[in-house]
Amino acid sequence: MPAHGPEKHPTATELDARYSSALNPRPGAADATATDWAEALRQLETAEIFWASTVRADGRLHVTPVIAAWHDGALYFSTGPGEQKAKNLAHDGHCALTTTTGPNSLTQGLDLVIEGTARQVADPAVLEEVITAYETKYGPHMTSSEGTFHGMADAFRTGDVVVFALPPSTAYGFGRDNGVYTHTRWTF
Repeated sequence: MPAHGPEKHPTATELDARYSSALNPRPGAADATATDWAEALRQLETAEIFWASTVRADGRLHVTPVIAAWHDGALYFSTGPGEQKAKNLAHDGHCALTTTTGPNSLTQGLDLVIEGTARQVADPAVLEEVITAYETKYGPHMTSSEGTFHGMADAFRTGDVVVFALPPSTAYGFGRDNGVYTHTRWTF
């Protein structure tokens, strides 16, 4: 599986000045630069809620919240085998995971969109690594018997949920910092 292996880094990073403050007359706006992938990765590793966008067989979009963990060059997420996401991804693996970091305001934060082709993960060794990534990220939510997602690790192991890896093909970052806006695209 392409997601399992050496960490992928963008082959290209570019600031799209058309949608960034580089053309804005505000002081400092002309100095807008592309967001560094390392910063985007830090945000992906700590963001707790993502929105999964998939495509139904009839072409309609389907968007739902998921939890996800970055591991080994991909975002990993899960769903029930009978849920709409699983059906959509069985038909068409193209999807996007989106998250907002920071206060979700007009003046602060970094919105991230990861696009790619999701692939189902079935290898027990990889699933154990993903379980560890989830437990490290979400802590007691997964490991405590009182946790919100207690039992999820066992569901990964038994196949009661379907686990997907989404290695990025393209990613976007929409940054806001006190009136300076950036639109960064990373190509993998």
